[in-house]
Amino acid sequence: MSSAAENGDAAPGKQSEEKTYKKTASSAIKGAIQLGIGYTVGNLTSKPDRDVLMQDFYVVESVFLPSEGSNLTPAHHYPDFRFKTYAPLAFRYFRELFGIKPDDYLYSICSEPLIELSNPGASGSLFFVTSDDEFIIKTVQHKEAEFLQKLLPGYYMNLNQNPRTLLPKFYGLYCMQSGGINIRIVVMNNVLPRSMRMHFTYDLKGSTYKRRASRKEREKSNPTFKDLDFLQDMHEGLYFDTETYNALMKTLQRDCRVLESFKIMDYSLLLGIHILDHSLKEKEEENSQNVPDAKRSGMQKVLYSTAMESIQGPGKSGDGIITENLDTMGGIPAKSHKGEKLLLFMGIIDILQSYRLMKKLEHSWKALVYDGDTVSVHRPSFYADRFLKFMNSRVFKKIQALKASPSKRRCNSIAALKATSQEIVSSVSQQWKDEKQDLLTEGQSFSSLDEDALGSRHRPDLVPSTPSLFEAASLATTISSSSLYVDEHCPHDRTALYSNSKGLPSGSTFTLEEGTIYLTSEPNALEMQDDNASVLDVYL
Repeated sequence: MSSAAENGDAAPGKQSEEKTYKKTASSAIKGAIQLGIGYTVGNLTSKPDRDVLMQDFYVVESVFLPSEGSNLTPAHHYPDFRFKTYAPLAFRYFRELFGIKPDDYLYSICSEPLIELSNPGASGSLFFVTSDDEFIIKTVQHKEAEFLQKLLPGYYMNLNQNPRTLLPKFYGLYCMQSGGINIRIVVMNNVLPRSMRMHFTYDLKGSTYKRRASRKEREKSNPTFKDLDFLQDMHEGLYFDTETYNALMKTLQRDCRVLESFKIMDYSLLLGIHILDHSLKEKEEENSQNVPDAKRSGMQKVLYSTAMESIQGPGKSGDGIITENLDTMGGIPAKSHKGEKLLLFMGIIDILQSYRLMKKLEHSWKALVYDGDTVSVHRPSFYADRFLKFMNSRVFKKIQALKASPSKRRCNSIAALKATSQEIVSSVSQQWKDEKQDLLTEGQSFSSLDEDALGSRHRPDLVPSTPSLFEAASLATTISSSSLYVDEHCPHDRTALYSNSKGLPSGSTFTLEEGTIYLTSEPNALEMQDDNASVLDVYL
């Protein structure tokens, strides 16, 4: 199932070569889609609104539209066909949930011819977009349509709980029968608006096995690149402000868990990148060339479900990087590693791949030949974890607030430590001076001083109240020269502060490590009598 045909590349050079799907011309398919949806939605308006019941998910309505017309259907120039509508009441509820009125739905699909898009994948599906850029119509296989029908009750419950989601918004499931051929189509939201040029488009799965755009794809005017291309082009990722990043990752995590619970894998994130800096140069040229589209410009300003609304809800806008006069079309503001201002459009696509028997066999075969963890097909739980890890670590990143460098913080810490320590040393020095003066005045003998000092030495946790006999002679000189020496070289990991104050044990060393001050005492010859060298931890 292809992913990025929703990139808006209409391939105008190939309009003369009409495509076929199941031997049916694309023009006949487009006409049948418009006729069938026009009839079924119009007929649905006559039914009263009510709550959706469980049996509504399995209802199939059918109408026959002959080419000559009937009492209920108009005449047309296509082959006779039967048009089936699956779960009409349930899908009506889904459309109302996203604010899509029946008249708007009919006008978007049926008022003007559908535009066929190119398909870069290998599934062979056809893609059409409505002229107002609102809806994508895609052909799906029988298994995918059947799986979607079984998925509807759980999908209904999830939308009720989380209307903000990047999962596809399904607006209708239909089947056209003609000449024994069944062509099933699904109507979804358009992820990438054509009116906003996508300078880069990526289909990201989080895997690396053969995840590079082919040469044929690269030759297109608007190619869709893949995971390895993104890692090469945007190797440093895309940057968001904190609020937007948190909202985006929360939405992705919730959506992946929902898909995992449904046993869905092999989905992709379709990512369109619009560079605002480039658009400013292109704006004047587009204005001069797009005069015929002026009647549609008013309708294209707000999509029914934009990327920004999908992650933050209605009424939200980005930060100040968007100019007031620029129509963002609901894009998510971001910046590249080069500082370029970006608008991102994204959505999870290809969710109709369940981990059935064929997928299990495909994974087993590829795992034997290649690294099993790198292939896209994998069990749902592993696929979701790998997908989220890739988005979180390689694609989307958060702009970090500027912080002071460690060297500056360390210098500031040392300056504060120096000021505080000098106050402590000064107060201790003054206390020693006062005590010395009192002792000399009272005429105490050196012997009594020595006895007190020796007595206090048996209490290493107390500061001696008097100097020892051997220290008294140089006490005044030592106290007057008390100072704190600080190594001002901040880049060093260890900065030592030395003090020769007598208020501290001799040989004391202040050491600053990781915001902690260590005071280590190295005993001198007299202090060797005690083994009580202490370490004081001071936490800033």
